[in-house]
Amino acid sequence: MTTATEMAPHDFWQELHPPGTFAGNGEFTSFYVAVLEDGRQLRLPIRVLADGDHALASLIVNQASFAVLDALAESLAEKISSMRIDVVAGLPTLGLTLAAAVAQKLGHDRYVPLGTSRKFWYRDELSVALSSITTPTQQKRLYIDPRMLPLLQGRRVALIDDVISSGASIVAGLHLLTGCDIEFSSSERPCCNRSAGAKASQLPGRNGSRAPSASSQPPFWSGMPEASGRHHQPDARYEVCSIFA
Repeated sequence: MTTATEMAPHDFWQELHPPGTFAGNGEFTSFYVAVLEDGRQLRLPIRVLADGDHALASLIVNQASFAVLDALAESLAEKISSMRIDVVAGLPTLGLTLAAAVAQKLGHDRYVPLGTSRKFWYRDELSVALSSITTPTQQKRLYIDPRMLPLLQGRRVALIDDVISSGASIVAGLHLLTGCDIEFSSSERPCCNRSAGAKASQLPGRNGSRAPSASSQPPFWSGMPEASGRHHQPDARYEVCSIFA
């Protein structure tokens, strides 16, 4: 087992390590050890939030090596393959990278990207307010290209983001799809709350977590806590599907 050592910032997210390479419990100061369900480990940098009292273990998936991205996409595709997904939709910004890779792993020819840049043919009624724990001062809206609606309506949709922190972004995506008459049927599956991020006891004086994740239709949701302790949880039908154990 390897002890924790300092890493250069550009070295994160470049390699998956064999099971048991790093201690997976206790206190983390240099990096957090995220464990995939097959036991492989990925080191995540610990980021202190603006309030100075909380932190999260972050994954910037478009800065990950191709090997790591491929492994994460493969794991998530396997996780949701039994849900008989018709189309994958991705949340901006980093969720688009993972969503495209997952759609390919599922054998799809394309995916549907949501966006925060309003093109001139977009419609304001096909948008919702969007916030993020990593960009708390930015006022954004989440849009869907109206031309993409026929690809989603009446289909079984997996809504994918790269990570979940407070749950605000993926809840905004679910609200947007609901507002576009993309119906969600209730699920009898029990909710769960699973993440790759460190628990408060593992980050002294800090909490918060992020994990590659997906929400599927019928939607499954379990809210993740904000630094304030609140949950963005619209409905008990929703459950996060995470690839980290």
